[in-house]
This record gives sequence, C-alpha cells and structure tokens, in this order.
Amino acid sequence: MSTSVLKAKLKTGVFGLALVSLMPLSAWADQTDDIVRAGVARGKTATASQKRIDKISEDTEKVITKYHQQRKSVDVLKQYNDRMRRTLEAQTVAMTKLERSIEDASLIERQIVPLMLRMISGLDKFIEADMPFKLEERRARVSRIKGYLTNANIAAAERFRQVLEAYSTENNYGKTVDVYTEELDINGAKRTVNILQVGRAGLYYQTIDGGESGYWDKPNKQWKELDSSHSEGIAQAIRISQGKAPANLMTLPIIAPETI
Repeated sequence: MSTSVLKAKLKTGVFGLALVSLMPLSAWADQTDDIVRAGVARGKTATASQKRIDKISEDTEKVITKYHQQRKSVDVLKQYNDRMRRTLEAQTVAMTKLERSIEDASLIERQIVPLMLRMISGLDKFIEADMPFKLEERRARVSRIKGYLTNANIAAAERFRQVLEAYSTENNYGKTVDVYTEELDINGAKRTVNILQVGRAGLYYQTIDGGESGYWDKPNKQWKELDSSHSEGIAQAIRISQGKAPANLMTLPIIAPETI
C-alpha cells in the first residue's frame, strides 16, 4: 500500500469518528429509550407467554384431575350396576319360587276347603249325637265356623285354625268337670237346674233347691230321674266343682258301658 493511500484512509476514519462525536446527545437518548422499550416489550411478551403457559398447565391439571374423578365414578357405577344386577337376578329367582308357592298354595287351598267342610260337618253331627251339655255354646261355635269357611276375606290358614280349635275344645270337654245352670224340661215343666258335667262319663242335673236329681240316659237319649239316695252325692260333687267344698272323691251313679 502506498503512503498516499494510507493517508487517505486515515483521513476518512478520522472524519467518521469526528461525525460520530459531533452527533447530539438527544439522538443517543432516543436510541437508548428504543432499546429499553424493546426490552420491556420483550419482557411483557415473555410474561404474557408465561401466563398463558401457566394457564394451559393449570387447565390441563384440572382436566386430568376431573378425568381421574370421572374414572373413579365410572368404577363405582360399574360396581353398583354389578351389585344391582346380582340383586335383580336373585329377586327374579325369588319371584319364580314365590309364583310356584302361590300356585301350590292355591292348589292346597282348593283341596283343604272341602276337607274343612267335611271336618266341621262331622263335628256338627258328633255334637248332636253327644251328651247334651252346653249345646247352645257348642252349636253356636260350629255355626260361626261354617260362616268362616264360606268367607273369602278370611285366610284359609285362619279358617283351618278355627276348625282345629273347635276340635280341640270338644276334645277337652272329655277331660273336665264343670257345673253350669240351665233350664230343663222335667216332667213337662221348665225347671232351672244345675248341670254337672263329668267329662263324657256322666251328665247330671239337680234342681236349685236340691230336691230333685237326675242323669242323662245315653242309650235312650233322655233325662231320667234318680231316687233321693243319689242327691247328696250329686250335691257334694257340684259343691266341689264350684270350689265351695274341698276336693274329694265324688260318689256318682255311672251307667255301665254297653257290651257288644
């Protein structure tokens, strides 16, 4: 490089430096403000971007949390549905058994009603053939049960219970000793008497004044008078049965059973 060229370049550089040095301070300030504003703008943009990122992250977390909650709910519903399915299956089986039971009960009821009718009819005939103690009470019981048997509003089990109870009551009469007052037709006249029922072994009467006594003649199905020698024994038995005398042996006339 020649000395003249080098000199020319040095002059140009010095001139440029002189131009820079001659720029006003306000121009430098404007450039600095632009740089700061650009930096602030970039900072704001970065902050806004971070907020958007945070918001997206938060929303994503909420979605994930909701997903897990929904999944748990689905699992619970599956378990509930499975349990309900098993319950419904069990109820279906139970309903099938119940329907069969109802059919069987209907069949049994159709069979048992005629049986009850025969039983109460037989009991009615037995009472009429039996010794005539407490006839009104016994007939009324049979009549009431006959009404039950034709009443569809009363359950078959209750009707059958009533029939069995009537049989039980009749059976207990054979084990008890009882005294009650009744009007009898004696020698064509109505007389108020005490009736002494000794199981089904004997049935006796005695007028209230104790003057007349008698017994039920089973073979002939009629009342018969007894001579006065039996009056004291019957009176004593009546007092014992009424609790008016201490328990003791009863001296009563008993008709010997018929021989076949």
